[in-house]
Formats: sequence, C-alpha cells, structure tokens
Amino acid sequence: MGTGYTAMMYDPTDVETAISDIGACRYDGIEIGLGKVRDNDTATLKRWLADADVELYCVMSEWIESDEAVERIVEDVPTIADLGAEFLGLLPPQRGRHDEATVETWLSRVSDAALDAGLRPVVHHHGATAVERPSEIRHYLDAVDGLELLFDTAHYYPYGDHFPEGDVTDAVERFGDDIAYVHLKDVAPGQGFADNRDALTDGDFHLDNVINYFRSFTDLGDGVLEFGTLADALDAAGYEGHYTIEIENQTEKRLVHAKENIDRWNELSVDGR
Repeated sequence: MGTGYTAMMYDPTDVETAISDIGACRYDGIEIGLGKVRDNDTATLKRWLADADVELYCVMSEWIESDEAVERIVEDVPTIADLGAEFLGLLPPQRGRHDEATVETWLSRVSDAALDAGLRPVVHHHGATAVERPSEIRHYLDAVDGLELLFDTAHYYPYGDHFPEGDVTDAVERFGDDIAYVHLKDVAPGQGFADNRDALTDGDFHLDNVINYFRSFTDLGDGVLEFGTLADALDAAGYEGHYTIEIENQTEKRLVHAKENIDRWNELSVDGR
C-alpha cells in the first residue's frame, strides 16, 4: 500500500518535472495519462521514475469513445506493461452517446488486452459518462470479465446514499470486493450543484453544468468529504491497495499543492480518525 499523485496538472513536456516533484514530496507512486506516455520515450520515462524512486501505479487511458480509440489503447498496452505499471485505467465514453452493448464491447476489448499483458484493468466511474451511478458501476463490473473498480471519492459523492453529506462509505459497502485502486479528491459543492449533476446525468452538457460540476473538485480538506471515515471503512473491508491523490483544478504552484495534499491526507486519514 502506498500513496500516489497524478500528473494531471502537468503538461506532456513537463513529465520529468511531475515525476521529480512527486518524488520530492515523498509520494510512493504516480499516475500518468496515456497521452503523456505517448509523448515521451519509454526508456526516458523509466529513467525518470528510477531517479525519483517513484513507482508507476497506473496509466490512465484516453476516453473510450470509438473503435479507433479502443484500438489505439490496445496497441499501447505492451508499452504500458513494459513501463511497469500495475493498473490500466479505463475512461468510459460520454453519457448517452452509446448503448450498453457497445460500451461493454469496448471495455471488454481493452480489459482483455490489459489482462493478457499482466496489467489490472480498472474502470474509472466518472460523472457525465456511461459509468456514473452505482447501478451502472455494478452493471459494467458484472458484464466485463476481469474488470475491477477504480473508486474515486469525488465522482462517487454526488450519487452516494448520504449526499449532500460527505460520507461516501456506502461505496465500500457496495463495492468493497471490487475496489482495486482509489482516487482521492475533495468536493466543495456550490449553489445548484445537485441541479448541475442531474443535468449532466440527463445528457445536458451545457457549459454551466460542466464547469460548475467539475470545478467543485478541490484539494483534500477544502471540501465536505470525510476521509477519516472512508479510510476506516476501507481498512475494515480489507483494502490493501494504493491511494492516489488526483487534483484537477490547481495549475499554479503545482509542487505546493502536491506537498499540501499528501500532508492533508496523512492528517485526515490518520490523525483525523
């Protein structure tokens, strides 16, 4: 079990800086998007990871929106495995664009390729996608052989049993045996957040709904989520996997945010229990 950080807020040309920053903050691992992997030489990525003593936890796919996207991801699976990643994250298509059978076929194709290469495929449930609500998470986990769950605190919160309170432990009750990897981020819901959530679920991707929903995601401790309670629930369920902090809306002072968030996770998950 370790604590990781995503390279989401770093440009493809800044991956070396991302890995260096994350290592300097004493994280154990990193998650990198597939686009950044494609934009950097494999041998160089391995050297940067080794120099920083940082493990590659997960490579996150591009959005699985077409047959062509599926084939691109499958072609890159050997490279991801060669880099030593444990997980391949699967990003589902936008909500309402494709039927269940198509989504199942796409997820199965990528999942099978990942398993064949020794990777663990994990579906990233995500607001405004085909895998958004708990019933949809359950459906695709049951429909796709070998698929496990990337549990994301912020993307579960709007659809959990305790919303608008910050307790997301019902996810552990539902999916404790499926959770293989965890994303941590907080949520500071603004006025009308539930309306924005419902609009996105209904396929209304008006810019106001998208911005107000996704800009609510914030640094750990700056929102409403109860991380100590969640950590206790995952411990009780026997979870022994990694926790990766995913901060999406902080493009300035990236190193500062990386350090502040690991410190806050340690406070919220240990001292805050």
